[in-house]
Amino acid sequence: MTRADAQQFYEREYQADRYAIAVDAETHSFAPVVRRFIDQFGLQHARCLEIGSGRGALQSLVDDYVGLDLARTAGVGYRKPFVAGSCEQLPFADSSFDAAWSYAVLEHVPRPEAALAEMRRVLRPGGLLLLAPAWQCRPWAAEGYPVRPYADFDWRGKLVKLSIPLRESIAFRAMHILPWRLARLIAHLVAPGRPMGFRYRQLTPNYEQFWMSDSDALNSMDPFEAILWFRSRGDRCLNYPTLPKALLVRTGELVIRIEKATN
Repeated sequence: MTRADAQQFYEREYQADRYAIAVDAETHSFAPVVRRFIDQFGLQHARCLEIGSGRGALQSLVDDYVGLDLARTAGVGYRKPFVAGSCEQLPFADSSFDAAWSYAVLEHVPRPEAALAEMRRVLRPGGLLLLAPAWQCRPWAAEGYPVRPYADFDWRGKLVKLSIPLRESIAFRAMHILPWRLARLIAHLVAPGRPMGFRYRQLTPNYEQFWMSDSDALNSMDPFEAILWFRSRGDRCLNYPTLPKALLVRTGELVIRIEKATN
C-alpha cells in the first residue's frame, strides 16, 4: 500500500463523515492526555502542531495551534490554521514548533521512521513531543477475526480466530517481545552514540471493510523501539527516563524532549 492509497481512503472516509469520531475536545478520548501535557509543561501559549488532526477536535486547547492531516476533506470547519500534508514530509521549516502531539496516526503511515524524523526536525531544540499511536497493532485486525463469527471463515481462518486468546495473553506476548527488546537494548548499549534504525512490522491494511479498530493499520510498532530511536539521537523520554523502566513499557503515550543541537 502506498501513501496515495492511504490518502484516497481517508479523503473518502472524511468526506462521508465516517472517520469523524469526535468534533470537539469534550468528546475526544485523547483530550485529557493532551490537557495534562499542556498543563504540565506550560504550553498554553506555545506554538503547537497536531499531526493527524482529523476534524480539529483539539484545536481549542492551545492559543497558537496548527493542525495537519493527510486528508484535505478533514479540514472543513477549522477555526485555526489547517494544512493538508503527509507527516512523512511535513511542510514546515526546521524548528518551527515548541511542541507537537500525535494520536492514533503513526500506525497508518507507510514509512513511520520518516515521520519520526520529520517530527523531530520541525520541533525546536528543547521542544516536546507527545506521541501516542496504537502500538503493536495486530495483523488479524484487518480481517476482523476477533469480532466476526467462526462461520465467516474457512478452517484456516477458524484456527487463526481460535488462537487469538492465547496470542493476546501477557505471557505469550512477553515470550516474544522481551527477547527482541533485550537484543535491541544490547545493540544500543554497545554503540551508544550511533543513531538506531526504527524496526517495525508491515501490515496489509483493509481499505474496503472497517471491521474493527486498526483494520486500516499499515504497521505494527513497539514503543520500546521508539524510545531507543529517540534516545540514540540524544533525546529524552520523560515518562520512561531509564532503560530498565523503558524495557517494560507496554502501551500508552510517550513524552519526548528533543535535545538536538542548535546551529
